[in-house]
Amino acid sequence: MGSATTQALAASVQALAAASGVTLDTSRELFAAAHAVGESSHLSGALADASASAESRQNVVAAVFAGFSQNTRDVLKAVVTERWSDADELIDGIEELAIRAAAVADSGADIEAELFGFSRVIAANSELELALGSRLGGGAAKGELVERLVSGSISAPASLIVSSLVRQPRGRRIRQLLNRAMRIVSSQHGRVVATVHSASELNEAQRTRLSDALSRRYDGKVSLNVVIDPAVLGGLRVQIADDVIDGSISARLADLRQKLAG
Repeated sequence: MGSATTQALAASVQALAAASGVTLDTSRELFAAAHAVGESSHLSGALADASASAESRQNVVAAVFAGFSQNTRDVLKAVVTERWSDADELIDGIEELAIRAAAVADSGADIEAELFGFSRVIAANSELELALGSRLGGGAAKGELVERLVSGSISAPASLIVSSLVRQPRGRRIRQLLNRAMRIVSSQHGRVVATVHSASELNEAQRTRLSDALSRRYDGKVSLNVVIDPAVLGGLRVQIADDVIDGSISARLADLRQKLAG
């Protein structure tokens, strides 16, 4: 992410936070906007053109997205006012706002856990992962497949996020898309996500102790996604972003083997 995009994204997130009446329809329209911009090199070029005036870029938004709610158009106008490193990062930015809007629309839903649960379903089903990640088949069909799979089992915001992302993967793998969405939702809720690999399920007391310990270490609320992984043998392997805390028995054995071999 370029420095220009970092600043543009921060300003755009603030614009969304300042918007009133953000609903799931706001999220749906922002996803539609990201899709429209991603599908048209002419539109993406016009909106990301730093040589054009901010007013002219806002006029493009007003013309192209005239059918959207005023709330969504205002957010999009704020987005295109900023200077983005390139058109792809502009699209990523609009997509991130759509995910954040879904999280705002239903703050009571545990969207991170639902997205994580769906990612584990995909990880366990190679045929499903292939069907959703294949270049064959249209995005609309993939979105409808996801909607049928998750109907009634996850919240409306989580369903919208997943179905919208598979409609426009832009070369990204489905689990990569879900992991990014989980990080964005957690950021919107002021949390960070820890993926915990354990040989057995953690009980509520263990989850609480681990979450509290990680929250103190990372100076913020940490939510846990637990993966049951017999390969760790015992102990835990915890990953937060690029940080890995490996206290698993398998890691200790590997370290011991390496020392004996050396």
